[in-house]
Amino acid sequence: MKSNKVKRFFTLQRKYLCIPYIVFFILFIFAPILIIVFYAITNEVYDAATNTTHIVLSGQPFINFFTDPSKINVLFVSLFIATITTLICLLIGFPLAFFLADKQVNKNAVLVTLFVAPMWINFVLRTGATRDLLTWFGINGGTHPYLATIIGMVQNYLPFVILPLYTTMTKLDKSQIEAARDLGANPTQVFFKNIIPQAVPGIVSACLMTFMPTMSSYVISDVLSEGKITLFGNYIELEFTNKAWNDGSFMALIMLLFIAVAMFISQKFGKDDEKEAGTSW
Repeated sequence: MKSNKVKRFFTLQRKYLCIPYIVFFILFIFAPILIIVFYAITNEVYDAATNTTHIVLSGQPFINFFTDPSKINVLFVSLFIATITTLICLLIGFPLAFFLADKQVNKNAVLVTLFVAPMWINFVLRTGATRDLLTWFGINGGTHPYLATIIGMVQNYLPFVILPLYTTMTKLDKSQIEAARDLGANPTQVFFKNIIPQAVPGIVSACLMTFMPTMSSYVISDVLSEGKITLFGNYIELEFTNKAWNDGSFMALIMLLFIAVAMFISQKFGKDDEKEAGTSW
């Protein structure tokens, strides 16, 4: 009887440990999302008869977004820069992560620390230093706004690609790779039919950690393009600054939908690859 009471007591105590997380979740995640949704589906209507303003359900923010060419253009520009940045980061980060995961080369993971170390520095400082360096090379926002912005994005988000890829590479099933080579597969076949399938969870994670922050970023594009490139995050910040709460909230809601889709894709790929991890060869 005493042992059962003790077990129930400790089980109850463990339940209480989740209370701070629940409070944090409600105050800083759930409540802000509700506020965004509320403003995104409502609008203020002025009543001249009573000289008052009423909040009513409205699709006006939806109409304002999809009928404004500048907002649609910002969305496509953001998707373009995010896609290019993600592809470049993958092309650079994948071979680097594969190289760093080789224990014969990187026995103590010191090299990984050197590549990830820039994340410890405030990204505003990194962006300012990148701007000064690019200006020294003759690349500035005035003459090459897209090039300068993409270089800055890659420089800032490359560590976010290397880290998940490195983590995945360290868990590759070396026996599968050796078996593929023993069965006569050439290096290209081993890479595309064995290494890539095993690394898919890390690739998806790396893409999400680059693509979504790039779309919502606004400091990097502002500084490096000298204000000539407006990304989705810039426009949301501009709407809120101008107190256009409804239009800004609707754009923020679109970003939340992008994030939700990205999380769904990430979970799906993760589950599928866990099931198929042993069937590449």
